[in-house]
Amino acid sequence: MDKIGKFQVLQTLGSGAHSSILHIRRDADAKEYALKVVNIEDKDDLKYLEQAKHEYRVGQMLSHPNLVKVHGLELESGWFSGPKKAKLLIEYVPGKTMDKLPLLRMAKLLRVCERIADGLTHMHRKGVIHADMKPNNLILGRGTQVKVLDYGLAWIKGEPKDRVQGTPEYMAPETGSHKLVNERTDIYNLGATMYRLATLQLPPLAISPPDGLPVTEKSFHEALAPSRSKNPMIPEGFGALIDSCLSFNANKRPERMSEVQGVLDQLADEAAAKINPADLEE
Repeated sequence: MDKIGKFQVLQTLGSGAHSSILHIRRDADAKEYALKVVNIEDKDDLKYLEQAKHEYRVGQMLSHPNLVKVHGLELESGWFSGPKKAKLLIEYVPGKTMDKLPLLRMAKLLRVCERIADGLTHMHRKGVIHADMKPNNLILGRGTQVKVLDYGLAWIKGEPKDRVQGTPEYMAPETGSHKLVNERTDIYNLGATMYRLATLQLPPLAISPPDGLPVTEKSFHEALAPSRSKNPMIPEGFGALIDSCLSFNANKRPERMSEVQGVLDQLADEAAAKINPADLEE
C-alpha cells in the first residue's frame, strides 16, 4: 500500500455530507494527488468506511489509462473507539466532470466515449461491474483524455450484493426491478451517459418510481426519443449504438462492453478522418 503521509492541501475539489475530496501535494514525493477524506462519527457511518475499503480494493484490481488509480488507504483512529477517518489517496486528474461540459464536437465525443468504453471493458475483464456510470463520474482532461472515477458502488463478480444503489436517471430497468447488476446493466448506464453527452438531455426513467405508474418496455420506448431526433448532428451509427444500449430488454443490448468499444473505435476513426486533428485537442 502506498503510504499517504504528510501533505499540503492545495484546494477542495468537492464535498458531501460524509466526505470531502482535496487536491493535495504529498511531502514524501512532492507529487499531486486527490485525497478523499471520509469522516466516521458513529456506528451509522461505518458503511462509509466499508465503502472506502471497497473502493480501495476495487482500485487495486484495475490498471488502465482511462480508469482513475487508487494508490492508498489510511485509517485514522480515535482515542477510545475505532477509526474516525478514512483517507483514500487517488490519482489527481485535472479537468472537469463531464456533467458540467457543453456539447462537444461529435468527432471528439466519439473518441472520448470509445476511451470510456475501453476502460469499462478492462473492468469487466477483471470481473468488476462499475454500476454507477454517469457524466458526474467522468473527468475530461486535455483533448480526448478521460478518466472514469468512483468505484464506491462497483460490484466484484461472485461476491454478495448487500444492496443495489445507483443514480435513477442512468439505472437499467432490471437493476430497479430485480436488483440485477451485470455487464449489460453497465452497457445501459453507458448508453444513458452517451445520450446525455450527445443531446444534453436525459433519457426517460427506466425504473418504476415508488409512488407512480410502473414503467414497461412499451411505455419506456414510447417516451424515449431517438438520440438523433434530439441532435441531428449525431452520426447515424452513433445514434443507432446509443439507442441499442438503451434497449429496455437487456437481451436487445450489445452483449459485451468490448462490442460497444469496437463500434465506437470505428466510428471515431471515420469521424477523425473527416476533420482537422487539431479540432480534437480543443
